[in-house]
Order: sequence, then C-alpha cells, then structure tokens
Amino acid sequence: MFRFANPEYLYWLVLVPVLALIYMLTTFWSKKRMLRYGDPDILFRLVPKASRMRPVIKFVLLEIALALAVLLVARPQFGLKEEKEIKNGIEAVIVMDVSNSMMAADVQPNRLERSKLLVSTLIDKMRNDKIALAVFAGEAYPQLPITDDYISAKMFLDAISTEMITLQGTNLAAAIDLARISFTDNKKAGKAVIIITDGENHEEGAVEAAKNAAKDGMKVFVLGVGSTDGALIQTPQGILTDAKGEPVRTRLNENMCKEIAQAGNGAYIHIDNTNLAQEQLQYHLQNLQKTSDTRTYSVYDEQFRAVALLVLILLFIEFFISETSGKLFGKFKLFER
Repeated sequence: MFRFANPEYLYWLVLVPVLALIYMLTTFWSKKRMLRYGDPDILFRLVPKASRMRPVIKFVLLEIALALAVLLVARPQFGLKEEKEIKNGIEAVIVMDVSNSMMAADVQPNRLERSKLLVSTLIDKMRNDKIALAVFAGEAYPQLPITDDYISAKMFLDAISTEMITLQGTNLAAAIDLARISFTDNKKAGKAVIIITDGENHEEGAVEAAKNAAKDGMKVFVLGVGSTDGALIQTPQGILTDAKGEPVRTRLNENMCKEIAQAGNGAYIHIDNTNLAQEQLQYHLQNLQKTSDTRTYSVYDEQFRAVALLVLILLFIEFFISETSGKLFGKFKLFER
C-alpha cells in the first residue's frame, strides 16, 4: 500500500505550475522586447553560442526536482517492514495514600499535591520503565494497570484525590499486597513498590506484607510525607474536627515508615518542601536491575532515499548544463536545431 506520512506538505506542489507560468510569461516578455531590435532568428545567429533549448531544459529539470523535493518532505511510504526495539527498564508500582490526613499543609501546597508533584516528575524522567498507580486509605484500589504509557499515567495521577475512598484509615498492608500483584510476570525486571503516606492511624500487618514483598524479589520504598510536628487538616468544609469538635492534628509516623521500608529491603525517604526526596528515590531506582524487553512491530517502509537520489541526480545534471554551447560539448548538437 502506497501512502504519504505527511500529506499536508503536498499542497506545496502548487509552486510547480505557478513557477512554470512565471517562467513562460518572463520568456514571452523577453521575446517581445527582442522584437524591437529585429528578427529573433537573425539575432541568435549573431550570438553563435546562444542556445534556445538549454535554458528550457534546465528549468524543466529544476521543476521536476522541486516536485520530487515536495514528495520527499511528504515522506512517501510503500509496504510494511518489521522492526525490533529493545527497551531496558524497571517496573514500579506507586500506591498513594488518599486519606483525609493527606490534606494537611505542613508541606506545600499540601501532602497529597506535593506527593503528586513528585510522582509526576518521576514519570517525566522515565524512558523504558513500566509504571502502575493505585490508591489506598482504609482500603486499597488499583488506578492504572502496569504500563509504559506515560501520558495515561499522568492523566490518572492528576485525577487522584482524597474523595476517591470513603473508608478512612491507613491500611498499608492492603496497599503493599495490592502492589505485589500489580507487576508483570517478568522475573528478571527490577521491581519497586513505592508507598507514599504519612503513616498515621495505620492498621496491623504492614511489616509482614513488606517482608512477603521482599521474599518475592521486590523492594519496598516508603516515602513519608509531612512533618513530625503535625498540622491541621484543611478540607473544603473547613478544618477537620473530631467527634468532640476539636481540630484534628495529623503527624507523620516516621518510625512506622522506616520499619516497613526496612522489612521490605528498601529505603525510607522523607518528602519535604525540597527536591531531596526526588533525588534520593531516583538514585535508588537507578540501582535496580533493568531487564531487556524486545518488541517486534510493523512500520511503513520509507521510500525517501530513492526520491532523494532522484533529486540529487537532477540537480547534478542541471548544474553541468550551461545555457550556452561550450567547447567541450560543442560537437554535440543535442540542443541545437
């Protein structure tokens, strides 16, 4: 099947007839001016090296070269061919805490938005890696299956909010268990479970879940967001209060986060208002084992080389054709009547 990859450039072919019209008008006016001095045939005999056909041939060659150049830019394609692509990367499953405590503003603009900014930057730096997204509070739910579609990953990331899960809490065990089943079956790929949480009001079983993940060859990284001093929780309805009407103050539980990371053979990283957490996470992920993923796919076979060769040949011929008869080719009467 023949096609053009960029057919919009074919509109430039209109230059070919336009230039031809301009050339014919210019030739007509030139002949008309020559009539003022006498018979054109007699005038040409006074200039023995002058040629009437050579300028025309040179112009025709340039016109054909221009048309082919436009076709070249439009990228002619014919048939299909198979190509192989080898990608070296890791697999990362990111599980984000969306409990109400993530609305605290002890990091700017708040814990959740700061975490999303970190993940967004992480996605921007990915090349051949695969990523999955999930959320958790009192329960854990998948958001995006593991993929290398980074555009979709950022779209799902932007949609994450604290309104996604009504059951409150910090069920880290459920988050880790969900991450464990979110990877592919590729055992050679380095696998990272990235938990982003404040670690508050956690339920039991998180350390055991991290140990099980480590046994499966995964590394559990816990990113603790917030401060140990704590902050009030700002909601759309105002400051969050408890059953007694007292403002709820949330604090980062660093001890629990470190314990889970250690059990998961990973690392604990503190998210604050600097880029230090981003750099530390990037460093750890770069040290994970990368696997080679070979993909075979069909693409249209580009034909620009043949067209480019024709353009060069035409320009080469045009360059060596002079508008007057030279001594070297004077004995050849190809362009004389």
